[in-house]
Amino acid sequence: FQWSSPPEAIKRFKAQEIWFPPPQFYEFCRLCNFSSLGQLQEFSSARALEGCERWMPVMLSAADGVIQLLPGDELYPEDPDYTGEKKIIMSTDKKVEDLMKEGGIFHRMVIKNINNLAIYVNIQAKYKHINPLMMKWDNSDYNSRL
Repeated sequence: FQWSSPPEAIKRFKAQEIWFPPPQFYEFCRLCNFSSLGQLQEFSSARALEGCERWMPVMLSAADGVIQLLPGDELYPEDPDYTGEKKIIMSTDKKVEDLMKEGGIFHRMVIKNINNLAIYVNIQAKYKHINPLMMKWDNSDYNSRL
């Protein structure tokens, strides 16, 4: 075990020294908004009674990667399959870059490979929550408006 700050953990993830699944990557990027545990505790206490939203990432397979769509994203389905019973598969022959350039309202994680993730968010988080810091790891610019 090793204690790491969220930015350090993300750096080690990108260097392929450690691995964590996409939901944890998302949360580490959210934790990057706080420079201390005290700030995080203050934020958590202030928004504790605001509520929360149940959501499930929806996978969109593209020609050269996968996009995890999250609530609020323009491609997120109105009735997501929370249980997996519908077995909905979203796919396209388009490349991730093309999908990103065509889009305008983002709440998504682009997955090029197991250690190449990027978060794009330009929506307002619900219930006074905080959005993850967007961390680009390539030269892409998809007109993200955080």
